[in-house]
Amino acid sequence: MTKAFPVSAFVSASLVASSAMAGPAPKVEDIKKPQIVLISFDGAHDLAQWQRSRELAARTGARFTYFLSCVFLLSRETRSSYQAPGKSAGKSNVGFAMTRQEVVDRLGQINLAASEGHDIASHACGHFDGGKWSKAEWTKEFDAFSTIMRDAYRINGISPEPDGWARIAASVKGFRAPYLSDSKGLTAALRDRGFAYNASGVSRGPEEPRLDGSMMDFALPEIPEGPSERRIIAMDYNLFVRHSGGVDKPAEAAKYESRAYGAFRKAFDTQYEGGRIPLQIGFHFTLMNDGAYWRALERFAGEVCVKADVECISYADYVGRQKDTVPVQTGG
Repeated sequence: MTKAFPVSAFVSASLVASSAMAGPAPKVEDIKKPQIVLISFDGAHDLAQWQRSRELAARTGARFTYFLSCVFLLSRETRSSYQAPGKSAGKSNVGFAMTRQEVVDRLGQINLAASEGHDIASHACGHFDGGKWSKAEWTKEFDAFSTIMRDAYRINGISPEPDGWARIAASVKGFRAPYLSDSKGLTAALRDRGFAYNASGVSRGPEEPRLDGSMMDFALPEIPEGPSERRIIAMDYNLFVRHSGGVDKPAEAAKYESRAYGAFRKAFDTQYEGGRIPLQIGFHFTLMNDGAYWRALERFAGEVCVKADVECISYADYVGRQKDTVPVQTGG
């Protein structure tokens, strides 16, 4: 006669056996932290690329940082509202919006991106090289950005201003310098204006962001690229210049796309399988070499941002998580 066992005893015995077969629990130090990926866009100009980037985020769960140039919130009729240090009013290295309607549409995209959890940050206004600007000159540029951002609807005669715009304008606490031209004058002005982070640095390979007092410093890494694996700043424009001398060559786009994707993926895999230092990649809203670099980015983000142990987040997200836990280091 077969002897019956209580179900509870059978389950308990099974759990003990399963635990024994599974072996000891992993040590805390063996459990890797999530791999952070920080993807950003400088200028934030073209309306189609606003939409395209937001769609990429929706597909992958990513959150991006948009470093906005404030001249794109001014039309040709209102461009005199901006005057850069040492320049006459209405001058910009990157132009202005072509029409009032373009400003309306861009403001709409900014509102949508902010509502979806993306980070709206500053790329200054006229995209001038401020590497030799003083603290006072940078302060003037930041004053212009703040005023134009805050008053964009009024300056352009657009009404009504949507609820929440004042909050979005006031929440800009991140910065990346045009041409990555960092300087002591810039740092002093950023600190004085209470910026939470400066993403204007460059480093040889990924480095941990550094909290220097009240402001966190980020550096775009140089990553191996191409057959010779020469290092290059992880930014689409730098790839464009290396690949085709800054001249569009659509016939070669597939090759450039493959090289860009390969560089991004290898840089990611190195960190993902290693120390998991945050990986930063910078982009623009310009479709260089027939959009090769954007296609590489979409493929890359589509593969890595969906991983359970990868977080594609904004600079503001990272600062919010880390600022109270990263040891303070003095700048040098």
